[in-house]
Amino acid sequence: MTTTPDFPVIDIRRWREGTAQARYRLSRELDVALRQSGFLLVSGHGVSAELRAAVRASAARFFALPAGAKSAYATHVGGRGWIPPGSEANSYYGQPADAARADLKESLTNGRTFATGDRDTDREWFGANVWPAECPELEALCERFTGEVRALYDDLLRACAMAFGLPESWFVDRVQRGPHTLNINRYPPRAETGAPLEGQFRVAPHTDWGVLTILDRQPGYGGLQVEARDGRWTDAPHEPDTLTVNVGDLLARWTGDRWRSTRHRVLPPPAEAPDEELISLIVFLECDVDAVVEPLAAGAAYPPVVAGTYLLERAGAATVA
Repeated sequence: MTTTPDFPVIDIRRWREGTAQARYRLSRELDVALRQSGFLLVSGHGVSAELRAAVRASAARFFALPAGAKSAYATHVGGRGWIPPGSEANSYYGQPADAARADLKESLTNGRTFATGDRDTDREWFGANVWPAECPELEALCERFTGEVRALYDDLLRACAMAFGLPESWFVDRVQRGPHTLNINRYPPRAETGAPLEGQFRVAPHTDWGVLTILDRQPGYGGLQVEARDGRWTDAPHEPDTLTVNVGDLLARWTGDRWRSTRHRVLPPPAEAPDEELISLIVFLECDVDAVVEPLAAGAAYPPVVAGTYLLERAGAATVA
């Protein structure tokens, strides 16, 4: 194992269009990446660049509204709508959130449109999305974007199953009724936030909570960093038209930490570029909320958890306002 995180670029077309041998080779490369860093870059994903740009442009119009107009859509962490600045402080499991150093961002969040047929489950996990009337095009754009991302999610999970020696549909079968969340994160410029406090970030060091995260990000001075095994922080590489994919806590638990849910952070707004403003499109992809997640590997220390219970616990811990 290396101490410097490995971020290979994997062309998912090798899975979608390749021979059985090509698929197997891809699954081995995926396994190495998820063991070493828990991160990889995916090319050939088919998620339209024009669509991603349109989502960003529509969201930017929303973020440019006065705070009073945006407050009509305000929600809490884990809800659907606008999460205002100062409402969220990310951390990793077992580490309390630091309300005094809330993340320097605002988010517009929406979730999967789906119904399981169970009233309590649907109320908790598949409630109505809150779409800003000022951006009437945003709903259709986000629904199309997350639909394309979920198609990629299914293919990645099939490759994950092969890499772990499971039947190809093993993970896919356990996410069909699962939620997802699209967070459109705006990272304001330093000219707007002022100098950050010591230890304050655009997103504080944390791990993601679910199965996989698929991220479309913009590079910048105040961008994504990943923690290496020796504790050093490394800038995450960025390749044009790739999506960043990383392991969440529940997938790490399922694999008995064979695959790493790695701490990562988004640097504070930089003094070197005081006008730098970034917008990230982040899809957090989950399994069925009633799924019991317990290690597949013998001897792993994690006790079984119900996926939905774990996700609610983590959302509550990140809420500071």
